[in-house]
Amino acid sequence: MTSGLGWIGILRLGLIQTSLGAVVVICTSTLNRVMVVELALPAMVPGFLVAMHYAVQILRPRWGYGSDAGGRRTPWIVGGMGLLCAGGTGAAVATSLIAADPVLGLAAAAVAFLLIGAGVGAAGTSLLVLLATSVAPARRPAAATIVWLMMIAGFVVTAATLGALLDPYSAERLVLLVACASLIAFIVSALAVWGVERPTGAASPTEGPAVAEAAAGHQPPPSFRAALAEVWREATVRRFAVFVFVSMLAYSAQDLILEPYAGLVFGLTPGQSTALSGVHHGGVLLGMLAVGAVCTLFGRRRFGAMGTWVVGGCLASGVAMLALAAGGTAPGEWPLRLNVFLLGLSNGAFAVAAIGTMMAIAATGRTRREGTRMGVFGAAQALAFGLGGLLGAISVDILRLIFPSVATAYGAVFAVEAALFLVAAVLALRVGSRATMTGQTMDPATLGRGVIAGVVR
Repeated sequence: MTSGLGWIGILRLGLIQTSLGAVVVICTSTLNRVMVVELALPAMVPGFLVAMHYAVQILRPRWGYGSDAGGRRTPWIVGGMGLLCAGGTGAAVATSLIAADPVLGLAAAAVAFLLIGAGVGAAGTSLLVLLATSVAPARRPAAATIVWLMMIAGFVVTAATLGALLDPYSAERLVLLVACASLIAFIVSALAVWGVERPTGAASPTEGPAVAEAAAGHQPPPSFRAALAEVWREATVRRFAVFVFVSMLAYSAQDLILEPYAGLVFGLTPGQSTALSGVHHGGVLLGMLAVGAVCTLFGRRRFGAMGTWVVGGCLASGVAMLALAAGGTAPGEWPLRLNVFLLGLSNGAFAVAAIGTMMAIAATGRTRREGTRMGVFGAAQALAFGLGGLLGAISVDILRLIFPSVATAYGAVFAVEAALFLVAAVLALRVGSRATMTGQTMDPATLGRGVIAGVVR
């Protein structure tokens, strides 16, 4: 019989991710549009603010260490959501101030986006750790799928609802709606996590004997620097962090250039290019659902192992990116929508498998360092996302000055992304091969603990 957090508990924690996504999408989408369109600010202004919210998440290891030292994740989840919701409301207030006092408004927006980043980092890191330590290995792929789908649901529902209620636009209406959405998100999160976590000192069904012994010893926690150094000495953690950075850099680099590429090279209208982005997200959702279901139902078979889907998803994403680059040579004949859908499908497959593997690795080890490990992975992911879109856009601008063809400039960037996906696949490839050759059990937990370790050797 499977032990650990049940499906209802997983769904409850997923509501936290939904709430987190609801507030984040307001700040990265709705406020971005208001600044650029209604306030006529340069696009680089909201871009810089969003980059700041990613940059502050480099502190995720510190927040993860804090939850390790305290022995509980709930206070960090609730506190992080409080910071996030305060930052979201503050960002809306700051946006309304920009029209009257640009300097004061932008300064307030900078502070608000730092709070948003801190809240996302603190709550998101501890939420994943709580899932990793409370969910049985066989359920981790499905748990990763559920919480990420619920986050995307938060994106979709909030964007649609806020968009409908925001017309006719006014600064007062914006602040009121964002404040209400933030308050609802905080209340839902607090209720969702209430009572889920075990009392301090209780054993988790996913913790091994070494962890239980460490907990029983009641040893004082080391300093953050010592804990981080200890975690970084773990080859699996160090190499997997590199994998996360490379793969997520490739994943995010197309965010700001896919729609312009579709318009400039394929002649799509703004509405058509926006719909194309929806096709990509639909593929991501389907890929996540498929992998979560397969890994949960067939976790002890080769095609049900998370490591297999990490490698396969990265390889397929690389091929889809190369196809996207090649499509610019024959835009009138290329099946762009199908290409973008397959890219999303591959992205979703690799992403949810990587998240499940991340949870498995964070839950292993000789000491209670789950939060610090997850913080290292989260920092790598945030750094990659912060750099990805920016580097993709800058690279296109530079290459358009070098190449006479717009399609060639965009194609070169897509080709680099494809190469990054292939590098990421190589980083994860040996795990499945080594497990197969040595006869290890091909279940998600086994491969999760081994990802990248084969590369080190």
